[in-house]
Amino acid sequence: MDDLVVVGAGPYGLSIAAHAAAAGLGVRVLGRPMASWRDHMPAGMYLKSEPWSSNLSAPDGRYTLADYCATRGLAAEHGSPLPIRTFSAYGLWFARHAGGPGVEEVTVTEVAPRGDGFVVRTAEGPPLLTRTVALALGVMPFVNFPRVLRDLPPSHYSHSSGHRDLTRFAGREVAVLGAGQAALETAALLAEAGARPCLVARRPRLDWNTVPQPLERPLTRALRDPHSGLGTGWRSWVWSELPWAVRRLPAATRERIAATALGPAGAWWLRDRFEQRVPVLLSHHLHRAVAVGERTRLGLTTAAGESVVLDVAHVIAATGFTPQLRRLGLLDAGLRAALATVGDGGTPQLGPRFESSWPGLFFAGLLTAPSFGPSMRFVHGAGFTAGRLVKGVLGRLGGRGPLPGSPGGTRVDRAPAGYPKTYLR
Repeated sequence: MDDLVVVGAGPYGLSIAAHAAAAGLGVRVLGRPMASWRDHMPAGMYLKSEPWSSNLSAPDGRYTLADYCATRGLAAEHGSPLPIRTFSAYGLWFARHAGGPGVEEVTVTEVAPRGDGFVVRTAEGPPLLTRTVALALGVMPFVNFPRVLRDLPPSHYSHSSGHRDLTRFAGREVAVLGAGQAALETAALLAEAGARPCLVARRPRLDWNTVPQPLERPLTRALRDPHSGLGTGWRSWVWSELPWAVRRLPAATRERIAATALGPAGAWWLRDRFEQRVPVLLSHHLHRAVAVGERTRLGLTTAAGESVVLDVAHVIAATGFTPQLRRLGLLDAGLRAALATVGDGGTPQLGPRFESSWPGLFFAGLLTAPSFGPSMRFVHGAGFTAGRLVKGVLGRLGGRGPLPGSPGGTRVDRAPAGYPKTYLR
């Protein structure tokens, strides 16, 4: 029986594994390394965050993005965006060098309670038994579509995370829904690939990040607008550097912060590329979508109440991700229903070391944002998460003694209140 199984091999999963291995835990990592970055972002995209705030986390602080770039003769400089392909390659390099176990590229189909631990089933082999589990599943289980698109045939619409190659839209009209970086960069890349995109946004204007201030600045400027892993300014600094303090806020406040802080905005380096080539419909609300042959007709309403019809070949929804426990189909339904949640959002309530109300079940990444704040929506949050989560695992393992080695574990008295104990046989 393993001490810890990490489900997910993105920045959070790989960082947790590196810390767990350094702590002497028997750990396994399941998933496709850097899958979201390698498989779900169009070629030509760039990393929006600064290189120094985009590191995976190793216990000794080594194996940074700058370290990787130095081995390849690349520059990881403040104010100079890096291609997504470079960041993906960095994650694979980190997985090989940072001391974690080799990633097992399997598809996890179920995580369920078993005795005092868990059984993890995969599509490729026999089930695994483990004392603790860390779910670091990234964003893909939480893809969000506007409700009005869901009755369209699947070929008529897609999510911005569903494309690696946008050249198939060359010569075609594409409506891109959204106002954040994913929408703006997808639209720009579509135009550069020969498509005819149009951005549709409910917001009355597009926001653009400014060129980052130099790292070396006069003290007065640094105090007025401190740098942080999530941007410049005191509010960003708090979200970036004090997730533990965010967790102490009332649940409703944390949910609001997670949902609204660091709202949609485009990178400064994208603005010229976008504005020169992409028409925009601002303050337009999508209320209807109808398939007409192979095309899609969108019914829009302006802020003044006027109706607009947009006829396109395809719709790409760059409408983000909605973290909700109910979307985790791989998590046993009974276990999922038993978890304490944060407010009305349906995300897990977590202790200070990322453990859920079910002993031994830990979470990392997007699902933890309503507990620890917006830093958990970004790679930067892995540095706060990994070491603390592993300390939580060590505390859990040290507090309950050895487990039976057979699947028919005992000590069902540890089941959370309200959960049927007979299930744990």
